[in-house]
Amino acid sequence: MTTYNALYLELRRRLLEAGHPGAGLEARELVCFGSGRTREAFYRDGPTEIAPEAEAAVRALAARCLEGEPVAYLIGQWEFYGLTLEVSPAVLIPRVDTEVLAEAAIAFVRSLGECRLLDLCAGSGCIGLAAAANAPECRALLGDLSQEALEVCRRNIRRCALAERVEAVRLDALAPPPASIGAFHCVTCNPPYISRAELETLDRSVRDYEPRLALLGGEDGYAFYRAVTRQWKGILRPGGRLYFEVGMGQAETVRRMMEAEGFRDVQALPDSRDIPRLVYGTWT
Repeated sequence: MTTYNALYLELRRRLLEAGHPGAGLEARELVCFGSGRTREAFYRDGPTEIAPEAEAAVRALAARCLEGEPVAYLIGQWEFYGLTLEVSPAVLIPRVDTEVLAEAAIAFVRSLGECRLLDLCAGSGCIGLAAAANAPECRALLGDLSQEALEVCRRNIRRCALAERVEAVRLDALAPPPASIGAFHCVTCNPPYISRAELETLDRSVRDYEPRLALLGGEDGYAFYRAVTRQWKGILRPGGRLYFEVGMGQAETVRRMMEAEGFRDVQALPDSRDIPRLVYGTWT
């Protein structure tokens, strides 16, 4: 018979050998989900034997993962900035790199007190929900073009018990904002930023499973940065800020775009790997 610990260690080893950098986290989540255990029960009962049917379920999930299917989609949820959010193939999987953006935006809206934040290209809603959860006087609007993504957003709003301060609406980031949307103190945006040429070079788990609508940023990867910087700046209140997540090597180009459109004090911040991941500026 196999114990929970033995199965976890085996899966972690196999995932590491397959090149998964988060092998330990992924192995734990597969064991917990496949066996129907909470994390607390997993840690508590590690030395005990796992039931054969539960072991079979875990191994089936692991086989799909090793074929390239992301663990987050297999288990239907993922953690972001202390929140456990629903995810599906309709939305990008929240990543730790994006927490750089969330943390900076949270610090800003906390300093304002009562304010409005727009999370554009919201996907799962992770950034806007993290802001609202950590800044009690912030009201957030989650905007996305995909109806399927908006359905995930709305379920995450309810999951996080934030329905009184957060709502989700259909917005096209490449088009001008609707007149009815009002003004905001802060706009966050993790847009599609992969160029067409780069798309086919992505890891299989991203290229074949995550939504292309949320990945492809036009021929050169900058389509959304151009549109949002030019067309959405008018919804910012004076002194408001626009925060972008950017891809590797894009920070300087996005910084220049923002400065050309009248943003001041434009800065870039690195992620945990010291790659410039966040560009933000203040509207005059």
